[in-house]
Amino acid sequence: MSVFEVIQKGEPYDIRQEDYQKEVHGEIDRCDHICWQIRMTDPKDKAKIAEMENELFSGTQGVGTFITPPMFIDCGSEVHLGSNVYINHNLTMMSLGGITIDDGVMIGPGTSLLTVNHEPKNIRIIMAKPIHIKKNVWIGGFVRILPGVTIGENAIVGTGSVVTKDVPDNTVVVGIPAKIVKSI
Repeated sequence: MSVFEVIQKGEPYDIRQEDYQKEVHGEIDRCDHICWQIRMTDPKDKAKIAEMENELFSGTQGVGTFITPPMFIDCGSEVHLGSNVYINHNLTMMSLGGITIDDGVMIGPGTSLLTVNHEPKNIRIIMAKPIHIKKNVWIGGFVRILPGVTIGENAIVGTGSVVTKDVPDNTVVVGIPAKIVKSI
């Protein structure tokens, strides 16, 4: 079983282990390089950027999906993007735990999707939980989504929110921590 598979089953993992260093840091290095290449590409060359994004996400990117550079993604192989997804600039994905973004999602600038956390008693031990953003979600700018969160279909997450718990379908959440303010 790969390190990715063990971590995505929810098992804690010591980041000092040789297999973690080889597998996970190999993926991080690959993604850092591609993100750097994207940042160095003329923004007018959208076809080239889209081609590099496809490489970053190992071909799991749907049709009509685009992320505006710059972006900072550590484990692109663990990200699955639907069709017609738009993500604005300065996206950060700590995606070791797996991130799935379904069709039609829009995400504002400066947003962070964080699937990894550390064991408080030993910060060299990590744990990860996946993030799932369902169809037609709208996420405002500068939002933080924490490990294990699912955001339901057609939900709206207000600018600057920190999402610590699942968001039901057809609701609007705002705040730190994000709370439901209305149904759509």
